[in-house]
Amino acid sequence: MKDINVLLSNGVEVYSSLELFGDMETYDATLEDFLEAVDKKMADIKKYKEMADMANYAILVHSLKSDAKYLGFTRLAEISYNHEMESKANNSNFVYEHYDELVKEANRIIDVVRQYLGKETIVRTVPNAQTTTSGKKILVVDDSNLIRNIISKMFNNEYEILTAMDGEQALKIVNDPSIELFGVLLDLYMPNVNGFAVLEYFQEHHLFDRIPVAIITGDTSKETVEKAMTYPIVDVLAKPFNENNIRRVLRAMQNFQMV
Repeated sequence: MKDINVLLSNGVEVYSSLELFGDMETYDATLEDFLEAVDKKMADIKKYKEMADMANYAILVHSLKSDAKYLGFTRLAEISYNHEMESKANNSNFVYEHYDELVKEANRIIDVVRQYLGKETIVRTVPNAQTTTSGKKILVVDDSNLIRNIISKMFNNEYEILTAMDGEQALKIVNDPSIELFGVLLDLYMPNVNGFAVLEYFQEHHLFDRIPVAIITGDTSKETVEKAMTYPIVDVLAKPFNENNIRRVLRAMQNFQMV
């Protein structure tokens, strides 16, 4: 049996996270998802730091911050947030000077999670789309593997969950004539093609008329929300969210489909 004290004694706010995950089984599965994705995320963060590409660096540390907030890694979330803000301000000096602090805390958390789970290699079970009951397809577009998997685990018994890690992948799915989407949950800030580019594509091709879109974002600044609301979207959902928040958005999509 896993010892929750391993997490608690290392500053992981497990009980706050359970407000989102509901039970330890789901939380533990999400920790495995985190471990599966974090090595590549940290490698990409290092790559963009070395390239002095502060735009993509900011996107990835934002994603790391979101993962950390959901899972109760408070210190890692704080450090990632500082890196996000400074890289958005193109303050590469701050990034270089404090990069080791970010890596040290991320590695500490990774070691704590591995110790808690009692294994070094994480094998993730992918939800089986055949267990869905409604046949309605929801596209989740987010660069965070953790966010995509959270929503998949929440609703894979009710909807067929399709996922994309950036706008480019999302538009390929949207333009696939064999796929009829019930709705799209769209992050805004992603590498390659971001969410605003997807919204602009929907606008230019009149796709809002048949596919409802809701925004899921960690950036709830007035400027970002107002910009998103210039498009005919269903709603803007702030991260971190919970199952009830997503259900509210899905009900709004259902109402859209009935109009």
